[in-house]
Amino acid sequence: MPINTIIFDLGGVLIDWNPKYVFDEHYFDSLEKRDFFLHHICTNDWNEKQDEGRSIVDATQELIRQFPEWEEPIRDYYGRWTDMLKSPIYETVEIFRQLKERDKYKIYALTNWQANLFDIALVRYNFLHWFDGRVVSGEEKTRKPFVEFYQRLLDRYSIDPADALFIDDNLRNIRAAEDMGIESIHFQSPEQLNSQLQQLGVLFQHRS
Repeated sequence: MPINTIIFDLGGVLIDWNPKYVFDEHYFDSLEKRDFFLHHICTNDWNEKQDEGRSIVDATQELIRQFPEWEEPIRDYYGRWTDMLKSPIYETVEIFRQLKERDKYKIYALTNWQANLFDIALVRYNFLHWFDGRVVSGEEKTRKPFVEFYQRLLDRYSIDPADALFIDDNLRNIRAAEDMGIESIHFQSPEQLNSQLQQLGVLFQHRS
C-alpha cells in the first residue's frame, strides 16, 4: 500500500542534541574522564528513565547519593541541559517542510523526551508545531523501543502500520518499528534520508 503517514524521531534527526556540547574537552581534565562519566555515571540508560517519566530532580539527587564525587557534573547534566540543545538540523527540517508542502502525508513525531524539557524545545523550535500530532515519552510514561509506545501513536491517530514510514537515528528503535510492520529508514544524514525518500517515491528531486 502507498505511504500516507510519516513518523519522525526528533533528537538526532531534526534537532542536534548531544551531552558532549556541555561535557567537552574543556570540562574535564581529560576526554577519558568525560567518557567515563557519560558511559558509567550519567548514562543513556539513566537519561532514558527520565524520558520515561521519572523526575529529573529525583534522578539527580539519587545519582549524587551514589556518586558524591561526581556531584558537579551530575548537577550540570540537567542544570545545563539547554546547552546540549543546539540548532535544528536544517537540511532535515527542509525535507520536513517539503513533505508538509506536498499536502499528501500526515506527519507525526514520536520522541523519547522528558516532558518538562520538551516544553523548552516547543518554545525554541517553531517547526515542532508543524506536526499533525506528536507522542512524547515523558507524557506517556513509556518510550521507544517498547511496543506500547508505538502502539499509542498508531491508536491515537488511527494509523495503519502498513501505510506508515518511520524515521529514527537509533537502530534499536528502527528494528522495533519494523517488527510492528512499519517501514523504516535508519537516519544517518539528511543526504541519505533525502535519497531514500526519493527511492520510495515519497519525495521528488527538485529541478532548477
